[in-house]
Amino acid sequence: MMARSSIFILGCSVALGAHAVADTIGNDGPATGSGRPNVVLVVADDLGWNDVGFHGAEIKTPRLDALARTSVVLNQFYVFPTCSPTRAALLTGRNPSRFGILGPLGLDPKTSLPLETVTLADCLNDAGYATGHVGKWHLGPTFDFGPRRQGFQSAYGYLHGQIDQFKHHYKTLDKSWFRDDEFIEEPGHATDLLANEAARFIEQHREQPFFLYLCFSVPHYPLQEYDVWIQPYEKTIEHKDRRLNAAAVTHMDDAIGRVLDTLDRTGVRKQTLVIFTSDNGGQKDWLATDYRGEHGPNERLGDNRPLRDWKGSVYEGGIRVPALVHWQGQLKPSVCNSVLCATDIFPTVAGLIGKPLGSELKPDGADIWAALTDEKARDDHPIYWNTGAQKAVRVGDWKLVESRRGGTTELFDLRTDPFETRDQAADQPDRVETLRQQLRQLLADDPRQ
Repeated sequence: MMARSSIFILGCSVALGAHAVADTIGNDGPATGSGRPNVVLVVADDLGWNDVGFHGAEIKTPRLDALARTSVVLNQFYVFPTCSPTRAALLTGRNPSRFGILGPLGLDPKTSLPLETVTLADCLNDAGYATGHVGKWHLGPTFDFGPRRQGFQSAYGYLHGQIDQFKHHYKTLDKSWFRDDEFIEEPGHATDLLANEAARFIEQHREQPFFLYLCFSVPHYPLQEYDVWIQPYEKTIEHKDRRLNAAAVTHMDDAIGRVLDTLDRTGVRKQTLVIFTSDNGGQKDWLATDYRGEHGPNERLGDNRPLRDWKGSVYEGGIRVPALVHWQGQLKPSVCNSVLCATDIFPTVAGLIGKPLGSELKPDGADIWAALTDEKARDDHPIYWNTGAQKAVRVGDWKLVESRRGGTTELFDLRTDPFETRDQAADQPDRVETLRQQLRQLLADDPRQ
């Protein structure tokens, strides 16, 4: 395999004028906070707004609830309507539509995250971090476009968008479970295997700064759980499919607890920034029977209440998710109401390690450390979404939604109407036009579809 640094320099020679990695992410400077933290970025798959205990759900998430009590809980954290776009945003700091990624990536390698893209893993590699991907990738269907080609020194998990939790193959029955650049077979539930690998990575790299990108496979379909996780909900959740979803979330919560315990046991918790999010809102149901009929259909899965709509939508239920940021001794427990986005993670981490992003990378996100520390609210930075079928922009309290189906344009004041029940487009044509122009400007750099 060609070294990532060589791939990076060759790939950027055209797009960035052959800048070296250090040039594109800025010069070394004083880090914000206390030293350069380890970074653990945890991503749940299809976890809805009302699927965690700290949002009042009936699902038990004791480890996440305890973590939330000692964290900055992000009350208005936005991702993208489906999985691949959010993962691209987290790793690049750019809107996924910049790469033509408007929805879940399929099996065509041509739609993968471009290899010349500068990722968060590249940035941390250059800063001397150990970088490890554990779990779902879904930014390229082959090893040629896998984690090890995007800056990760080690990689373990699965390539595709979903996985049989025990057999570890994709819905097409293609192999998907891998270590580094080889498919492997091993027994066990995916949630447990990913937690075990995350713990091993922390143990192995406890003596140096590290970046762990941990992406769970649940509560995405197909859901397969042991009775020990299902039984606690037999009397509290009536619908069997919702019970299964709850069991998967509680199982994941326990796995996250094991990772946190490893940080404590190795003595690195105080040196570790922990970020938790979901990749999109909850999935309403899954009515297909994939895997040759082995799984599904499921009539009721996630819960985004009281937000509107589901995964795949640019309404709040599809894009506003449970999220928190934890750094023991550095971040005070609080609720952050600033409007933040997945594209902000890369610039913020880069700033913390003293390597702020250069303009050559064209980040859509920004360093949000001030918002996390209550130094400065951040509510006016525009965020936009492009799924092809829908486009939306939020600036301040106002959100414009354009839907191709029916040709509708809607306007919502999220301060007074966070559940998007009152369309004000007809009453505020000037505001609609202003937001429409801002959306067009943001979309101008997206490739034509």
